[in-house]
Amino acid sequence: MRATTKACHPGLALMAAGLLSLAPSAARAEDMAGMPGMSDPHARCHQTMSHLEHATRTTADYALPEVGLVRDDGRAVTLAQALGGDRPVVLDFIFTTCTTICPVMSQTFTRLQAQLGDQADRVRLVSISIDPEQDTPARLAAYARRFHAGREWRLYTGAAQDSIAVQRAFAAYRGDKMDHTPVTFIRTSPGHRWVRIDGFASAEELARELHEQVAVH
Repeated sequence: MRATTKACHPGLALMAAGLLSLAPSAARAEDMAGMPGMSDPHARCHQTMSHLEHATRTTADYALPEVGLVRDDGRAVTLAQALGGDRPVVLDFIFTTCTTICPVMSQTFTRLQAQLGDQADRVRLVSISIDPEQDTPARLAAYARRFHAGREWRLYTGAAQDSIAVQRAFAAYRGDKMDHTPVTFIRTSPGHRWVRIDGFASAEELARELHEQVAVH
């Protein structure tokens, strides 16, 4: 496994700062927690974002579980089908009520589609909910529209145990959705190693990673 450290893209850093400015600070959130009706369920996410400065790149092999998922259009598929085909895959984990990390990551996917241009149809973008009990296919479809998801960006939900199994397989399970951290996975084709990026990566960095990996293979 190899790893390099990259600085967080300035545009994402500004976006994250903007989101944080709209929410209570960690200290303020703690004060609010003791007041009826004033607790901030996303306080830990705000605190996590305030400490994110760099993205770390590693490569790894992951054994994928045989589980079923439900796509944003209501179609039942297997994880293998969601990630299948010969096209490169870019994968992340989100939930629709997240107000901190997930909107930044989803905006990155939106920008990645634009970066890829007429090559966007050749890359499969996959977002899997870590809150499947709340994230119905209809909610995921609305979320997809909010971020202008193209036809090759699909969002998935399913049974809670299946979502957890996928998160565990990618070493991304944190036990609580409020403790999740930004992580993105890239695989050029079945059988190749996954590139794992912990932290925020820009759309430009993801596009460059795709081009470099495809060129290598």
